[in-house]
Amino acid sequence: MLRLFLCLRYLRKIKIVFLSVAAVALSVSLLIVVSSLFSGFIKTFEQAAVEVIGDVVLSPRRPFKVEKYPLLIEQLEQASTVQAATAALLAPGLLKLDTGIVRPVEVWGIQPGRLARVTGLKRALLKQRSLPGEPSFETGDSPEKTGGFVGIGVLGEPDDETDEYDLEAVEKWLGKQIVLTTGTASSTEIKRKVVAFSIADVVETGVYQFDKGGVYLSIEDLQRTLYRDQESPIADQILIKLADDVDTKVALAEIAGLWRNFVTEHLEANLFLIRQTDILTAKEMQRPYVRAYRKQMGILLLIFGIVSFGVVLLVFCIFYMIVRLKQKDIAIIRSCGTSSAAVAMVFVDFGACVGILGSAIGALLGYLITANVNTIEEWIRIVFGLKLWKSSVYLFSKIPNEVDWLWALIFMLVATGAAIVGTLIPAVVAARTKPVEILQYE
Repeated sequence: MLRLFLCLRYLRKIKIVFLSVAAVALSVSLLIVVSSLFSGFIKTFEQAAVEVIGDVVLSPRRPFKVEKYPLLIEQLEQASTVQAATAALLAPGLLKLDTGIVRPVEVWGIQPGRLARVTGLKRALLKQRSLPGEPSFETGDSPEKTGGFVGIGVLGEPDDETDEYDLEAVEKWLGKQIVLTTGTASSTEIKRKVVAFSIADVVETGVYQFDKGGVYLSIEDLQRTLYRDQESPIADQILIKLADDVDTKVALAEIAGLWRNFVTEHLEANLFLIRQTDILTAKEMQRPYVRAYRKQMGILLLIFGIVSFGVVLLVFCIFYMIVRLKQKDIAIIRSCGTSSAAVAMVFVDFGACVGILGSAIGALLGYLITANVNTIEEWIRIVFGLKLWKSSVYLFSKIPNEVDWLWALIFMLVATGAAIVGTLIPAVVAARTKPVEILQYE
């Protein structure tokens, strides 16, 4: 009880202690914000891939393709671990928007209705996201007219100050006919093909690299254009959405088994094709980038952690000064029969109170900054004219703002421990105080 009384009394009376509390709070909040922004970026990066290409991608390596893919999709969707699947045919291209305006693009041959079941395609469409039913390439002018989707970044650049697209200017492109130049290349020749289509809708995924270069056409039309002599349907990738609450490893094993059986039964048992096919989750495909981001996060946290080590020194200086100034109080406590260990624990408890209070304030401050980081960034832009976050640099149009509470708890515990460590030497000095030497002239 005496220890608690003295801790609260010193905390209330000795104002300089709040400098230690503020130092702990700032260190904890800084580390929480940094770790949360990095963790949120990594999480958003992984989830963005899922939103665009699905949970799992089955992709034969070049020059192989998936032949007779409708039959494979039918078999996959009968599996207990698969909710939906679709095919994609890929090709590079140049898109001519107007005279002198040409964009390099990646052409995706897709089935829009099926792709919407596997990915977040419908949520990304400007025009059809709010319409009932599945998305389609119909332009409304004529059912026979070839339509396609175009990434919003192909049609315009985000504003330098707001990092937002001019939606009115983008919507003016809807229904307009544009020309795409694409083709195929082999060891002997390059075949160039030209496709004219009308813009049925605009895709805004929120991921700059997809919005900047994506063009989506009917997979059947793209195959007829590029592979006119190919009779059976072909695709470069099979995009798969897994059923809810399915173990990913079990799902990958089942998909691999279905693929082996399919190749054996329908593709002349091409064992080389089986070995040259990658079946990976979308997150696994992003793993090299995620590993690099985590290394950067670790280095940054280490640097800030070393800087925050100054909290220990600050706590030590403040508590050492308190011990020196409160020699009389310590001597009186000792003369009443209090043991040296009990006196030392008074200051250790005091340091723990400083650490706990500072960590709690720091966690609250870190949460408020992280949760409102987009608002803060917007105010910085308005007041100082400085745009800190650009989708063209950081991939996403919004800053991830979800607090990583696991890291937050670790930082709070470490900060509390650091505050306690900072009080150990002053606590030992207080414990070794001799009442006779202090009180002999009182």
